[in-house]
Amino acid sequence: MLRALIENGHVVNLILALVAVEVLVVAWLARGRRGGFGPIDALCNALAGVGLLLALRAALAGASWREIAAWLGFALLAHGADVARRWRRG
Repeated sequence: MLRALIENGHVVNLILALVAVEVLVVAWLARGRRGGFGPIDALCNALAGVGLLLALRAALAGASWREIAAWLGFALLAHGADVARRWRRG
């Protein structure tokens, strides 16, 4: 069962669901707070990981190299946005 879950890429779907829950929890905890790690920060950070996870799922599912590269490019852009937000804050 675990082998099939990994080989067909569905394990990535489970991890993506956990990432979504994490972002929602951070957003809920950050409501009404000033400064610190807010919901937009959590989203930017999570999107980089989501891009990598989707690239992994595409690779496990036998997608073309172009699709895998597109997800990796998305992850790079999200990571850049995350770093830029942190950089501006100092």
